[in-house]
Amino acid sequence: MSTATPTTPETTTDVPQVVFACIRNGGRSVISRVLTEHYAGGRVVALSAGTQPGEHIHPEVADALQKLGLDTSAEVPTKLTRETIEASVMAITLGCGEECPYVPGVKYVDWPVADPGGQDQETVRGIIADVDSRVRTLLVELVPDIELPPSVLA
Repeated sequence: MSTATPTTPETTTDVPQVVFACIRNGGRSVISRVLTEHYAGGRVVALSAGTQPGEHIHPEVADALQKLGLDTSAEVPTKLTRETIEASVMAITLGCGEECPYVPGVKYVDWPVADPGGQDQETVRGIIADVDSRVRTLLVELVPDIELPPSVLA
């Protein structure tokens, strides 16, 4: 999970918080969180969590992100809780389906992204490219005046 401190809508309206949720919190949600934090430059807080968190993030994901200059050393799979979702303006689900707690008032979006766990580097990089595009679009939606840095894939 992010080392950033979760915020609640009551304590800040300037920095929206988004939670990315998948099953093991070892691949898709980690990619999403790391890319969001990288591009947002502090304008969005991104958390990641899993409905059934694993013991570590997928090594192929860590390797691929590291090759793009993104650090995953602080990423630790974390259990998705109702409180985490309540503290967020948006919950983006990546394959956790009906196991994700529903909180009224929080916007839910499902990203049908392939699971990178156990995949070869070319496949993982393709999944990162898919998530990269989605994250960049999301950030413009959440913070319309944001100036995004170039894609890490450029």
